[in-house]
Amino acid sequence: MEDRGKKVKIAINGGIGFGAKLNSKQLLTISKYMNEDDELELTTFQQLYVEIPEDKKDEIIEEFQSVGLACYPVGNFVKSLRTCNFCKGEEEEGMPVAKELNRRIAGKAVPFTLKVAYTGCPVGCGEPMLNDIGVMKIRDHYNLYVGGKAKGKDAEVGKLLKENLTPEELYETVEKMIEVYSQMGKKRETFYKFINRVGSDILIG
Repeated sequence: MEDRGKKVKIAINGGIGFGAKLNSKQLLTISKYMNEDDELELTTFQQLYVEIPEDKKDEIIEEFQSVGLACYPVGNFVKSLRTCNFCKGEEEEGMPVAKELNRRIAGKAVPFTLKVAYTGCPVGCGEPMLNDIGVMKIRDHYNLYVGGKAKGKDAEVGKLLKENLTPEELYETVEKMIEVYSQMGKKRETFYKFINRVGSDILIG
């Protein structure tokens, strides 16, 4: 692909599935919009950042989606769900719930990049305790953690906010938390700092 005009950066991945994977068709589709010396940025949140022509953004995203790639905005938005490998199967590990949660929240505008992680069992491969919002499936219900911080000398694990949630209760609670953060968070205030400033009770009050 030749450089023509202004470019815009988008985030892409293979969607919510059994680990972070891309197939050959998806890779070939992505490569159509790259020059030989272009690079893909792989983030820690199971996304690839790719630059595409701004004037063709909509049609390129449509093409990406046609081969199963999920596309998200880059910047101060809710990131796509970070997941584990769902090693015991789709239904047992809650894959449909993970997909629905991601559909409801990914790409929503927030004061600062918000990371949500999901794991299908207490082993916690999706690292829910180290992210802004973490979901852990326990048997047929879900525990919700908030305020995890993976980096810095003040790093700490998230605190249990609610437990034994049904899927619908999980969706509603997480959506409400994000809405509160969007409305009350200061510009570029991380979720971790927001909770420390206002307290976690306000998220569900």
